[in-house]
Amino acid sequence: MLSEIEQMCIEKGMRMTDQRRVIAKVLSKANDHPDVEEVYRRAIDIDSRISIATVYRTVRLFEEAGILERHDFRVESGENRARFELVSEMHHDHLIDVEGGEVIEFHDREIEELQKKIAKKHGYRLVDHRMELYGVKIR
Repeated sequence: MLSEIEQMCIEKGMRMTDQRRVIAKVLSKANDHPDVEEVYRRAIDIDSRISIATVYRTVRLFEEAGILERHDFRVESGENRARFELVSEMHHDHLIDVEGGEVIEFHDREIEELQKKIAKKHGYRLVDHRMELYGVKIR
């Protein structure tokens, strides 16, 4: 069975090598927002012949094809590695734990309406936005 990303690649006419298939499978299964190094670690568990350079090239190719979305989340440790997720038709925002790096996806109707209201107040029609909230766990 084809992974979601593999199917999208085929629909876009992309050539699918065995290594691209592995990387597509890893990214399709991800329920977090892995960086390239994490994708690499997961990919070599499946095929140890995959190089980090292949993962970088493939992730960039998927991003340029509009299959993956890149996020540059800030975290306290200073590790500001790009993280990736499958492009979604359903809008969502992100809450990032600056200490642990955990990323929580959420959608809030009230926030969405408030953003439209603010844009309208300033004479604009909102066409897109990206919201990232940064926090620390309450202990």
